[in-house]
Amino acid sequence: MPFKELKFPAGNHLLARWQANDPQATKRLKDIMDATIEGQYDEVFKQPAPQDAVHVAGPVDLMTLTIMYRLYGVTAAEFYKQGPERFVRTSLMTQKLLGMPKLYISWPVYGFTAEALGQAMIYSDQYSPGTDPEMPLADAGNWQDVATPDMKTGIPKVIDEVLACYVRLTGLDPVLHLSAPYSLAADIYGQEPIITALTHEPEFVNRFLDHLADTILQPWMNHFFSQYPSGWVEFSDASGSPFFIGPLNCKNMAIRSIQRLIAANPWGKRVYDANYRGDYVTQANKRSSSSKRRRSLVKSDSEKVDLVELFELKNSVCPDYVIRLADDRTPVSFYVEQAIKYNIPLFIGIGATQIDRNSIGDLEIAKQDIEAISSGYVEAIKKVAQSIAGNGYDSRELPWPGTVYFEDISAESNFDLIEIIVATTLKYGAL
Repeated sequence: MPFKELKFPAGNHLLARWQANDPQATKRLKDIMDATIEGQYDEVFKQPAPQDAVHVAGPVDLMTLTIMYRLYGVTAAEFYKQGPERFVRTSLMTQKLLGMPKLYISWPVYGFTAEALGQAMIYSDQYSPGTDPEMPLADAGNWQDVATPDMKTGIPKVIDEVLACYVRLTGLDPVLHLSAPYSLAADIYGQEPIITALTHEPEFVNRFLDHLADTILQPWMNHFFSQYPSGWVEFSDASGSPFFIGPLNCKNMAIRSIQRLIAANPWGKRVYDANYRGDYVTQANKRSSSSKRRRSLVKSDSEKVDLVELFELKNSVCPDYVIRLADDRTPVSFYVEQAIKYNIPLFIGIGATQIDRNSIGDLEIAKQDIEAISSGYVEAIKKVAQSIAGNGYDSRELPWPGTVYFEDISAESNFDLIEIIVATTLKYGAL
């Protein structure tokens, strides 16, 4: 049952007017979401993304949460944890309205993974839930007591229901999104205590990460793959990024723990982590660093991790595609070269601040800048896709042919800029 807002950019314009509190747009959006929740547009979600053009995609759960709260008064706890069909349908419809055909389902991964273990949480009405930093679950005396969650209740059950609905509506293989060991440790132990332990007790940190991998993540992934052998597990590990803990700790702690999981399990090749950010720190001079803490996390020049080594480490835990995130700040050309070298597609991220309406000084200049940036990204992704096709790349499953990736879209994003990025991808993305 198609409707006019499914034809880009009409849906984007509707969302922009809704954001501006236009009464007619609000009513129209509610009519669409009413029908979506009732299942009237389920057939729309079965349409496959094109395989002959650069994709545009990204998580939209934060924006959908705000839509649900403003239209229906649905709070974050209700949106994420009550009514999996409503959650999936409305999230997929938000992507369709934005003009994003490559459908992806996401949830507050860091909060959910920690909450499954019993970590105290903070829920507000229309913002993503997070762990309560004043009430960490684990400490130096009890970390070994953190136990495997019950897969039949709580957050694991919620995620099972969401993924079952996603598979039914889209026909796509599901992706289980979990915190990687280091970020999970930081969320249940505390960011500052785990940073201190990195410097003074690195052996303890690795024991802790291995405990979380063996006791929490591996059983959870066994449960997932028993249901979906062709599914995928996506780890997120922002806290373990080079930007936060330094390249050497990223190598020896965060990435090591994922490499260990991948090597030890038959489903290891279906596990990946794509959000390590801050590649530029491998190029930084220690003496010019603005952070004493970061300097303390790099032990000596002889132990430094350079850019190429860091790329190889990241590729070991995300071997099927190359991703360049906004916070990497390293020239796109480096990632193009590496993607062609490894014969895999390229993803390039658009950072949340690049499209945040509260960060824009001059909108017209911002529009010109984002058009130039996005067109350059599309050309880079196309160059890789065409090169690897010529090299004999024969997989046309995900992640072919590469993606302009919105790292985060929320109700505070600027829809003019989103429209330009999507329009640029559609205009220049054909292979």
